[in-house]
Amino acid sequence: MIRMIFSLLLCAACFWAAPRAEAKLSVVATTPDLAALASAVGGERVSVKALSSPAQDPHWVDAKPSLALELSHAELLLAVGAELELGWLPTLQLGSRNGRVQLGARGFLDCSTLVDLLERPTTRVDRSQGDIHPSGNPHYLLDPRAAERVAVGIGKRLAELDPEGSSLYLERTKAFVTSLRDARARFQKSLEKLKGRPIVAYHRSLAYLAEWTGLVVVDHIESKPGVPPDPRHVAELIALARQKGARTVVQEAFHPTRTSQLVAEKLAGKLLRIPGATNFQGGQSYVAFIEQVLKQLTEGV
Repeated sequence: MIRMIFSLLLCAACFWAAPRAEAKLSVVATTPDLAALASAVGGERVSVKALSSPAQDPHWVDAKPSLALELSHAELLLAVGAELELGWLPTLQLGSRNGRVQLGARGFLDCSTLVDLLERPTTRVDRSQGDIHPSGNPHYLLDPRAAERVAVGIGKRLAELDPEGSSLYLERTKAFVTSLRDARARFQKSLEKLKGRPIVAYHRSLAYLAEWTGLVVVDHIESKPGVPPDPRHVAELIALARQKGARTVVQEAFHPTRTSQLVAEKLAGKLLRIPGATNFQGGQSYVAFIEQVLKQLTEGV
């Protein structure tokens, strides 16, 4: 009997001790790109999940109860910010009932504060102008230079929330920055090929990609950000694209293709659909994602 009681107590001790030993800092990111960056710098000390997939437009994510439940356990919430998730993230934060990830808490990181945003409006904006972001363009993660700054910021916040792992976060952040810079050096020949090439974009989401690669966006298929194109705008766009020598339409895969395909055909060119984000759930790293995008551009533009 004594031996049996001892065995039961030993099992119970193992049961309660194991989760403590294996506990990881719970990180939830609004996009797969941010999730990939957090995983790269957090390593084995973090558990990372993304609230959206590469197939979803990050402006329009369904605020499902299951996502609020996911957020209820988070110790760190990473957001792209600059109003990108304005239509759905506040609902999830409220529904999560998790004080750690609310605006202003140390468990909430607006990553747009870590970068220099492009296209900041210089005049007052309103809804008649379309989906204009008052803080600036939020699609900065298509530029690896911005991603480097975000990764460093994430590493610092992880160290604040988990001081015992600070040395690991520092080491992994340095390793990620090194790998990203090495990759950018490898990409240099591709960038030289793309510099000055004119393209047509669908949404105003390629500004950072264009600045990094040297591509020139002559116009957008959307007449206004977030507003479907009308026939008059499409006709004017085709005329301008022909004048500028643009023959390729580039857009993220989650955008509709009907008008884009029509424009590409009228230009005697092609429609190039790049991935919307890192395939984090499939195990793709951020560096591999950027490499995939750049390969598609060099082969298709």
